[in-house]
Amino acid sequence: MKRALITGITGQDGSYLAELLLSKGYEVHAIVRRAAFEDPEHRMGRLRHIADRLQLHSGSLESYPSLFKIVQRVQPDEFYHLAAQSFVSYSFEDEFSTLQGNLNGTHYALSAVKEGAPHCRFYFAASSEMFGKVREVPQTETTPFYPRSAYGISKCAGFDLTRNYREAYGIFAASGILYNHESPRRGFEFVTRKITSHAAKIKRGLATEVRLGNLDARRDWGHAKDYVRAMWLMLQQPTPDDFVIASGETRSVRDFCDVAFRCVGLDYRDYVKTDPRFFRPAEVDVLQGDPSKAKSVLGWERTVEFSDIVAEMVEEDLRRLD
Repeated sequence: MKRALITGITGQDGSYLAELLLSKGYEVHAIVRRAAFEDPEHRMGRLRHIADRLQLHSGSLESYPSLFKIVQRVQPDEFYHLAAQSFVSYSFEDEFSTLQGNLNGTHYALSAVKEGAPHCRFYFAASSEMFGKVREVPQTETTPFYPRSAYGISKCAGFDLTRNYREAYGIFAASGILYNHESPRRGFEFVTRKITSHAAKIKRGLATEVRLGNLDARRDWGHAKDYVRAMWLMLQQPTPDDFVIASGETRSVRDFCDVAFRCVGLDYRDYVKTDPRFFRPAEVDVLQGDPSKAKSVLGWERTVEFSDIVAEMVEEDLRRLD
């Protein structure tokens, strides 16, 4: 039985990845903060249905000894490093903790694998935000990075660290450059969930408007279930490599609003207001990935269409309210 170790299991991607690995017969371990054990109802809500099948270890990405002890004890075959401060807007408010936490966490995780379980295959969750002010459309694995936020910068550093451990120490280390991916498990602080939850609230008479930033920003959206499958596929290859994981299509935030509000029979133009407070200091206008390499090497393709993702999120938000 293969053994996997996950950081960030309490998040959207971590919960879907845990389900996938369990379905494939893995023994699934995860590193979670002590606060999650103290408040499991809120902090581990996405795992409630599979909690009895997981082996959770209290640890901190800010402590190398903590990570090393867990890796040495678990001896995982695969390590999925998903944990990060991933809310881009917050990274403008607190650059220091975003950079320090994301970079140190990745460095500690890689070092723990190198020293404690060198046979282990390592996955790093990179991000399309690394491309930032894009040099070409669509972006591929060779497109130069131009990050426009502390979050994007931290992911660039993590990507380079992962590649360096692969080349310098022979670790099987792969990075997935994942574009925006959503689901009903998306956090409420993200713009997509803000849109779908407010569409549901307005439909139920619990809100009258939703305030957003740049409606013309364009993103490449997919479903988290599809994207965690790509993570797993990367670690099943004979050699480690880096892959863009994307739908290959872009939609604007305005498009997202339009589909979400049409799901509840409303016109978004009557309820969506732009607010300067929600504009980024340095905007990323267009992100569109080219998943050709993932398709040819991994055999990966997305299976859920954009409109179906939005509809699923709206339906879940209506269900929660009802």
